Amino acid sequence: MYIKSGLLQAFLLGGVAASRVPDLSERTVDSSARAWAAATEKANRFIAQLNLTEKAAMVTGSSSAGRCIGNIAAIPRLGFTGLCTQDGPTALNRADLVSVFPAGLTAAASWDEDLIYARANALASEFREKGVQILLGPSAGPMGRHTMGGRNWEGFSPDPYLTGRSMDATVRGIQDTGVQAVSKHFIGNEQETQRTRTVSEDGSVVEGISANIDDRTLHELYLWPFADAVKAGTASLMCSYNRVNQTYSCENDHLLNTVLKGQLGFKGYVMSDFFAVHSGVKAATGGLDMNMPGGIDLASIYAGSTSFFGGNLTSAVNNGSLPIARLDDMIRRVMTPYYALKQDQGFPTQDPSSGPVLARYFAQQIPISAEIPARDVRHNHADVIRKLGAAGTVLLKNTNSTLPLVSPKTIGVFGNDAADLSAGLDNALKDDRTGTPLGTLDIGGGSGSGKHTTIISPLDAIKARAQKIGARVSYILDNTVLAANDLHSIYPTPEVCIVFLKTYASEGYDRTTLEADWNSTLVVNNVAARCPNTVVVTHSAGINIMPWASNPNVTAIIAAHLPGEQTGNSIVDILWGDVNPSGKLPYTIPVNETDCNIPIVNLTSISSPTEWQANFTEGQLIDYRAFDAKNVTPLYEFGFGLSYTTFDLGSSISTKALVKNPSAAPNPKTAVVIGGHPDLWLDLVKATIQVSNSGKVAGATVVQLYMSLPADAPAGSPVRTLRGFKKIYLKPGHKSNVDFYLKRRDLSYWDVASQQWVLPTGEISLQVGFSSRDLRIKTTVRVL
Repeated sequence: MYIKSGLLQAFLLGGVAASRVPDLSERTVDSSARAWAAATEKANRFIAQLNLTEKAAMVTGSSSAGRCIGNIAAIPRLGFTGLCTQDGPTALNRADLVSVFPAGLTAAASWDEDLIYARANALASEFREKGVQILLGPSAGPMGRHTMGGRNWEGFSPDPYLTGRSMDATVRGIQDTGVQAVSKHFIGNEQETQRTRTVSEDGSVVEGISANIDDRTLHELYLWPFADAVKAGTASLMCSYNRVNQTYSCENDHLLNTVLKGQLGFKGYVMSDFFAVHSGVKAATGGLDMNMPGGIDLASIYAGSTSFFGGNLTSAVNNGSLPIARLDDMIRRVMTPYYALKQDQGFPTQDPSSGPVLARYFAQQIPISAEIPARDVRHNHADVIRKLGAAGTVLLKNTNSTLPLVSPKTIGVFGNDAADLSAGLDNALKDDRTGTPLGTLDIGGGSGSGKHTTIISPLDAIKARAQKIGARVSYILDNTVLAANDLHSIYPTPEVCIVFLKTYASEGYDRTTLEADWNSTLVVNNVAARCPNTVVVTHSAGINIMPWASNPNVTAIIAAHLPGEQTGNSIVDILWGDVNPSGKLPYTIPVNETDCNIPIVNLTSISSPTEWQANFTEGQLIDYRAFDAKNVTPLYEFGFGLSYTTFDLGSSISTKALVKNPSAAPNPKTAVVIGGHPDLWLDLVKATIQVSNSGKVAGATVVQLYMSLPADAPAGSPVRTLRGFKKIYLKPGHKSNVDFYLKRRDLSYWDVASQQWVLPTGEISLQVGFSSRDLRIKTTVRVL
């Protein structure tokens, strides 16, 4: 959701007092069935006290009910103080004195579930202390079908397993603070271009794009990480803007009722993306539980006029078109997580600065007298930001051990990405296609972004390190100057030249090229022609091609992604070896844009309002799966990443069957639970391999396990799929065993005919290595 307008009114400017923030132990989620049942009973008692108007209000956002981007109004007579929802998955957007964390893409590049959890936990604690009950994140949609998708950076990876594990860790990290997670965007929300319905000045309507996805692809690829989120206990799922197989996601009965609430056993509530609702009763009966922000469009919400829910639901109940039981179910789904997370027990009040900050964001002008000091909720979160920023940094090239730097006496810094923010601390919120010409990029744009309180630029961090070691730093930050090959001010030629490139992306737009922004190729080539020891660092919201990668003067390449506010410190930690790089690519880098590109649908003219169609004819074959299927050699493959040390694997994989004679499909007599059929989450096979650090310095690596179905598996099966990973830290000469537990779901495929997960017959191949193309040890297992 991304809205920017001058329509927000002065009601946002009120203030409230802060309350004590409970200790974490007081607000830890009890996810047991007994706790959920107790919360449901509380919700039922609450529902029994509501009149019909209040019931409708409980599922309809209200702009006049609070200072948040989405609000459910309070009911004082019942002691219910309302609900506040705020963006987003990377920072508490539109707020002051908050942290800007590494993007989801960076978190996935760490392949470290503990750090991903820590990121989510620290982020959610800031939401809680600001009095925000509902965090709009994490994101598993878009997954990254399109390499140029504008919001890929908010999510994790185009691989469903890596995204699923990241969703699980993030949901748990958020909800262990007592804040609700809203996993989004469900489902098929893979491009920004025509993502939803548009209305022209003459009133003609063009429907949002329809993601046309076959049943097996839906289950094995796009639904997979949402199942992990549901299993982890996510309070809510956000339905997406787009249509899916011709029906809008937020009124799609099959997706919301049959698949999500049926097959996955989801007991929480479905929240709409903002202004993604296009019907009332149809959406409610189709599975939507909460309409956000409540109005039909911006003009109506701020004018306090019609909503598809609200009064329309009360009328529908009165005329019999909406059963009261369904309305009660909607409220029960909203209130049960509220009670399960103990948000009724001393939750902090909203930060009184929220209204003025939000008002300034939209109206861009408020009187100074309306400014209210914000609560500082950052604590020591810079530590986890810095650590994750380094852990999510991937070393791609390191010729002749250029890195880590030892004691260079002259250092050159080049490129507009090295500079401090030149357009203010909100420059990442810029709603255009390229961001600002000068200033480092640590986060993308749109609702998933955030307002910096502080930021450490790469140049500042390099200067600080250089001062400690007595080195001299020279620099040119203007890419126009660099592209013109005007490097005359650089003398002498630095021992190492570090070029910082950036690639901006924002909600509302898709990228148009995989090349880094701002004349990047010319910048690199010009610097490298002058400097025989050139290191290139990319800060990017997605995949970049690297036409200069084979240049012999480019001796090292680092993909640093979007590291958050400690970006400069994180990269310096890597450059000087304070941190041994351990990040791995969560996607594939192609040699050319055309190697495995699925074009964004972008119609220049249309003849019918429903013409926008995205046919997912590639099925599951996206990213490394497509490279494998087409036998295309990438520049750098999925899972790849270098280290300052070396790692080896043992000579064999040992396997052990954990369940004797499993049935081909889950037991049909067993009831579905939260997360789906319980049999799907049972471990069937244990695989073990030894890993050792054969180098000279300590470091971490990611051991990866890939599965290939038998040859007689249904057509369209990937050559191999990730089914396990483990990040492990080892000192030089040390070794350790790594265990992988393969669940029934991991080893199954979705059978369209029987509408269930089925184990294959024949030998399943298991391969272990350090990337999708560096698979060193192989074995086979039979489960049937």
